[in-house]
Amino acid sequence: MKKIITMVILCFAVKQTIAQQMISDRMVKTGFAIVSPNAAAPIYVDARDHAVVKKAAELLQQDIEMVTGKKPTVAYTNPAASNVIIIGTVGSSSVIDRLVKQKKLKLDKLKGKWEAYQLQVVADPFPGVDNALVIAGSDRRGTAYGAFELSAKMGVSAWYYWADVPVKKKELIYYTGGTITDAPAVKYRGIFINDEAPALSNWSREKFGGFNSKFYAKVFELMLRLKSNYLWPAMWGSAFYDDDKLNKQTADEYAIVIGTSHHEPLMRAHDEWRRFGEGKWNYDSNATRLQQFWKAGMERVQGTETIVSVGMRGDGDEPMTQGTAIALLEKIVKDQREIIAEVTGKPASETPQLWALYKEVQEYYDKGMRVPDDVTLLLCDDNWGNIRKLPKLNEKPRKGGYGIYYHFDYVGGPRNYKWINTNNIARVWEQMHLAWKYNARQIWIVNVGDIKPMEFPTSFFLDYAWNPNKWNESNLQQYYTQWAAQQFGEQHAKEIGIINQKFSQYIARRKPELLDANTYSIHNYNEASRVVNEWDALQQQAEAVNNLLPAEHKDAYFQLILHPIQAAANLHRMYVAVAYNRWFASNKWAAANMHADRAKLYYINDSLITRQYHTINNGKWNHMMSQTHIGYTYWQQPPFNSMPEVKYVSPDSAVEQASRITGKSNTAESMVPANVKGNIFYEKDGYVSMEASNWTKANNSNKINFKVIPGIGRTGDGVTTFPVTATALLAANSTHLQYEFYSYDTGKLSLNLYFSPTLNFHNNEGLKYAVSIDDEKPQVISINKDDENQAKWGSWVANNVIVKATQYSSKKPGKHVLKYWAISPGVVLQKLVVDFGGVKQSYLGPPETLLKK
Repeated sequence: MKKIITMVILCFAVKQTIAQQMISDRMVKTGFAIVSPNAAAPIYVDARDHAVVKKAAELLQQDIEMVTGKKPTVAYTNPAASNVIIIGTVGSSSVIDRLVKQKKLKLDKLKGKWEAYQLQVVADPFPGVDNALVIAGSDRRGTAYGAFELSAKMGVSAWYYWADVPVKKKELIYYTGGTITDAPAVKYRGIFINDEAPALSNWSREKFGGFNSKFYAKVFELMLRLKSNYLWPAMWGSAFYDDDKLNKQTADEYAIVIGTSHHEPLMRAHDEWRRFGEGKWNYDSNATRLQQFWKAGMERVQGTETIVSVGMRGDGDEPMTQGTAIALLEKIVKDQREIIAEVTGKPASETPQLWALYKEVQEYYDKGMRVPDDVTLLLCDDNWGNIRKLPKLNEKPRKGGYGIYYHFDYVGGPRNYKWINTNNIARVWEQMHLAWKYNARQIWIVNVGDIKPMEFPTSFFLDYAWNPNKWNESNLQQYYTQWAAQQFGEQHAKEIGIINQKFSQYIARRKPELLDANTYSIHNYNEASRVVNEWDALQQQAEAVNNLLPAEHKDAYFQLILHPIQAAANLHRMYVAVAYNRWFASNKWAAANMHADRAKLYYINDSLITRQYHTINNGKWNHMMSQTHIGYTYWQQPPFNSMPEVKYVSPDSAVEQASRITGKSNTAESMVPANVKGNIFYEKDGYVSMEASNWTKANNSNKINFKVIPGIGRTGDGVTTFPVTATALLAANSTHLQYEFYSYDTGKLSLNLYFSPTLNFHNNEGLKYAVSIDDEKPQVISINKDDENQAKWGSWVANNVIVKATQYSSKKPGKHVLKYWAISPGVVLQKLVVDFGGVKQSYLGPPETLLKK
């Protein structure tokens, strides 16, 4: 299996290299000279083409100058030059249409496509021009995406402004890519700016004067460079259309589709009801004023591209009154669609709309509420990256289709998380792969909080939405490497990619806001020490690379890689120091004082790390790390970070230390005898611990196969079945995994299986698996049929794992065979622990493969 995976990765790497050869920085006789030793090719745009096409031409002009120092002209009439870059939209550019009519340019692959583009060199396009690099789009955004694809391949990162990524300098630029055509898979691919105080709101106010058109111009440019097209604007205390009248015009100039969040109907921001609304936000008692309010919202967006949210929730992103009748909500949607039809002068079905099945709204749908077929059903995650509902494969297709609203940032229970990026893209991929395969493909939108520091997962989310077939369980590590290369160049890309992958896995174990002194045990399996050692090692690796990077990359590297590692590592050290302090103090040992001092130093260091972020690049990103992250006592943040309580022991009462809570870690490397070969696991201290990917034998079929998703687990990889739409049958010879282990104890044992916290996305008896030990009858277990239990769900998402226990009785010591069947698709197994009573309470559980000598 590993050989096959390696071959796939190598093949992918070869394809990537070929794609990157679209641009050469050496003189190529057969290539098109964008910038030659003597000149930069002028950029030709039809003056009648769309505003975003002209904007893309101007930004391509800027990008070429940033890379080479030579600034091409942007012409709206035929330029006099031997080489010309032509940018235009089919049907809106007379230049493009004329080349097609003259059969000099063939654009058949763009016909009927949404946002498609094509790059191609055309000889003798018109008199006086020898060659033209033609960037053509099926529509206005497709044209812009083609121009920005050229910029990206020249070495301009989408994050050049938002993360200070320097461009890759070149003296010459030649296009060598032949004919390149591309188009997105998911129609609407968007971001939601949310939870923006105090970081983004204070930053935007300082740099732009607020969430105005100057601010949004930067956002829209970033979105186009990331091939995104859809935005839910900042909305807590803000109102996109009311705060700056130029916001609407700017969105149209950049061809960005504007929507409003799941609880803001008919293009009205939530804060506008506070500003202009009369009476209560209650349709039973105030329908007329609400209709007037909504009608005004629809009237002001006419002539622009929007997706209209329909439905209604309570004021302030809250449920409506308890027991709200489905009939009332259906009437609300009916009345809203009548407003849409009245304002637009055409059937409501011709205006794109969505109904978000967010939180309690999904319950209305499950109980029978329906909206017209042309309305997109926006399915949602649980705010923690676990999709709540997916269409059934046999459901009748909807005209409006299905979409997904996903979260990288959240304010709510069981705890806010919005300080640093905590999203493991292995999990993002696994969940969005489910969405894609279950035909939720119309809209993908993700809550990115303050935009920064979600640069990396945002890139992945939008790249995956563009082409879900490009990334899979076998090449995810290549994405880390490729993204690192885009930001920092090829030389250190592989190492930076590995560092970033480790960070993504470590930080996803538990959100920083959920950490405390009790998260990791200082007693069992050296858990706390293991975790801190991992962070220490990762920080050392990240700092070592930082020392090798050229000066111009330092700011970007700090923002994207080094800062989150240093900040997270420091936070873990602080809480572990607090844990040691409290234990030593409870025993009246003088060592408590040393750990109290250390904890205080780490707390101070946290603020110094934040200050460093706020002062880089002359204070460009001041405020952006202002989110509270230390001292939570319940779901909502305290107003400021607060130092955890530590205790001091007076010298008079201190007891001489007789022992220490440190020692050699019981890792697999330190415990496995040299003569043990293969994936056979041995009992140690009353348990056997196995990573799911280290199976002894895989019994696959020609229809269903177990595959490894690297890095998705808290301590390792994960295993699931593919295709993710196939349900397995439980039979002796059906698809299953085998794990061989040796035990020394007999009697009762508990088999604990660790799963990714996937939810019951078909709202049935839950996702199922089966297990057996030796010849016992398999036990069929549901991992999540009770996922509506808020206490259990809160534990699952806080710990980022579901642990299911099965009871057995071992009659004899020796070799045993554990069999695991994934009956339902979407079940991701991370770890298996056979417990004879040796597993103590801890967060991560015992290390893998502990052997008894």
